[in-house]
Amino acid sequence: MVVITFASTESRFPVDISSLPAPSFALGTASIRGAQHAVVLAAGRLLDLDSVAPALNLSQPVSTRDILDDWNRLLPLLKSLAVSGEGEWSDLDGATVLAPIEPRQILQAGANYRTHVIDLAVKHTDPSDDRSEEQVRADVAAMMDSRAAEGEPYFFVGLPSAVTGPYDTVALPSGTHKNDWELELVAVVGKPAYRLSRTEALGAVAGYTIANDLTTRELVFRKDMPEIGTDWLRAKNAPGFLPLGPWIVPKEDAGDVSEMRLTLKLDGKTMQDESAKDMLFDVAALVSAVSQTVQLYPGDLILTGSPAGNGMHWGRLLQDGDVMTSTITGLGFQRTPVVGAS
Repeated sequence: MVVITFASTESRFPVDISSLPAPSFALGTASIRGAQHAVVLAAGRLLDLDSVAPALNLSQPVSTRDILDDWNRLLPLLKSLAVSGEGEWSDLDGATVLAPIEPRQILQAGANYRTHVIDLAVKHTDPSDDRSEEQVRADVAAMMDSRAAEGEPYFFVGLPSAVTGPYDTVALPSGTHKNDWELELVAVVGKPAYRLSRTEALGAVAGYTIANDLTTRELVFRKDMPEIGTDWLRAKNAPGFLPLGPWIVPKEDAGDVSEMRLTLKLDGKTMQDESAKDMLFDVAALVSAVSQTVQLYPGDLILTGSPAGNGMHWGRLLQDGDVMTSTITGLGFQRTPVVGAS
C-alpha cells in the first residue's frame, strides 16, 4: 500500500493509490522530509528538482513556475533525467503532495458544458412557462448549438489565494449553507501569449491539471442590487475554494482532451460523470478567446468549465463531514474532506 501524507493535518489519512490511475510523467510540488520542492513524478517516484538544478541551469530553490517559465527547453531535460535516474529520488510514500503551482492568474470559463447549461435551464424555468420539459430542453439545446457555432466563451477571474492542495480539508465559509462542487479540467499556460489565433492557442499550453471550483450559491447574485448581476468574487474565492492538482501533466502525455472523462463522487456516490466532448468551446477556443483580452504568463490557469451534476442539480449541497473524490482521465485524483463553518 502506497500512502500519501497530506498537507493539512486535519485531512491526514491513508489512501491506497495502487488501484488508481496516475500519470507516468508529471510536474508537481511536494514537501519531502519537511521541505517544499518542485518535483517530477516518474514511474511512481519523485525527483527533487533542487537536486538537479545545475543540470537544468537553474538556481535553487527551483519552483514549478521556474520550470514553466522555460518550458520548451526544460521539458526534454526533465524527461531525460527521468530516464537516467540522476538526482535525488524518493518514494511517494510519506510525501506531502501540495498544489502543483502558485498561479499568477486564474481565468475561469463559465457555462461551457452543454448538458450542464440545459439542466440548469430546466431547473430554473419559470413555473408559469407552459412549455414541457422536453420543449425547454430542445429550445436551450438549440441556443447552445447556436452559441457554440457563433458565440464567444464567457470568462471571469479567480484569485490565487483560493488555491489549496489536492488532498487538503476545505472549511465552508461561516454563515453559508449552499456550497457546491464544480470539477474542472485546467489548461496550464507554458509561455507568454497575447491575442492568439485558435490554431496558435494550444502552442501556449504546457499541460493539464485538475481543479474543483467550489461555489457558495447564495452569494452568486447580489440581493442588495440585483442590477449588478453575479458576484463571483464572493461566491468562489473563499480560502481553500480551489483544490488544485495533484499534477501538471504535459499535453503530449495527457492524450486527447476530448477523450477525457471528468468524474466527481460525493461520499462514494457519483455526482458528475461527463466527457470533455460536451464542452461548447474546446481548449484551443478558450485559450484563444481569453488571450484576446488578457496577457497570459507561464503558470496561469485556464479553467474550462464544469459538466452537469453539481449540487444544485441534485438538490444536495456540501455538508460537514462530506468527502469529495475527483478524477480526470490521465491526470490523477483529488480527495477533499469538508468541514462545516465554524
